[in-house]
Amino acid sequence: MENRTDVSQFVLVGLTSDPALQVPLFVTFLIIYMVTLAGNLGMVLLILLDSRLHTPMYFFLGNLSLVDFCYSSAVTPKVMAGLLMGDKVISYHACAAQMFFFSGFATVENYLLASMAYDRYAAVCKPLHYTTTMTTNVCSWMILGSYVISFLNASIHTGDTFSLSFCRSNVVHHFFCEIPSVLVLSCSDRRTTELVLVYVVTFNIFLALLIICISYTFILITVLKMDSAMGHRKAMSTCASHLTAVSIFYGTVIFMYLQPSTAHSDTDKIASVFYTTVIPMLNPVVYSLRNKEVKSAFLNLKSAFILWMRKTALGFWF
Repeated sequence: MENRTDVSQFVLVGLTSDPALQVPLFVTFLIIYMVTLAGNLGMVLLILLDSRLHTPMYFFLGNLSLVDFCYSSAVTPKVMAGLLMGDKVISYHACAAQMFFFSGFATVENYLLASMAYDRYAAVCKPLHYTTTMTTNVCSWMILGSYVISFLNASIHTGDTFSLSFCRSNVVHHFFCEIPSVLVLSCSDRRTTELVLVYVVTFNIFLALLIICISYTFILITVLKMDSAMGHRKAMSTCASHLTAVSIFYGTVIFMYLQPSTAHSDTDKIASVFYTTVIPMLNPVVYSLRNKEVKSAFLNLKSAFILWMRKTALGFWF
């Protein structure tokens, strides 16, 4: 069927039309985005600068932080522009780009969490073989595979969505160009596109969850076999941050997509706010609060920065 599109731009309904709420919401989103930017880019910088963090776990964590920053940046600035200036119009191509980058980076996060679960399995269950199992090449291929698969998926979903015809309403009942919200505006037969979306997203989520569940099943068995209480604590502290991140991410996704279709309304927007803005902000906090190595690296970097500032000040005056 020939693609016939009379729509050159879309109008995002946004989070609210109440003027009294727009400024407070803008300030809230601005604070969240600044914390997200500082936390995630700070984590990447910390891992790059501290040689003690050049291990597989932090290699994955650095990529997770970069992905969190990227997929939050695909959505949040446009939301803030809509709240502050009332700019709710997004061009056809900008909508496609936002959809592509958001779905791509969100899927990368899905597979990164699965890769990190396997890394924790190797660390706890096969500690003597950890360095030979999680080599630089293995980690690099796992990261590369996550990106390639994810952006291939994003290309399929975005291409399928924008190959449809849009000749009716151009009002997207959401605050960003999420695939289901744009699909409903099409005047083409979208059943095949919706089925592909459901099957591929379900496959991605359940494959990652299967890897995570199998990894943690083996970890639990190994921990239960340990005689030492210190061994129990060390194993659980190794996995605690990752388990927290997994619970937050998949808890939100499952809540979002396993609701009855009649329940999808403003609840969708609340859940979407959580996984587009709050989760990227929380991940660096989760991984730094309970991680002594990250805290130590941060304090060392802080001390080095203060020392550099003092030397610079002394050089200026003398």
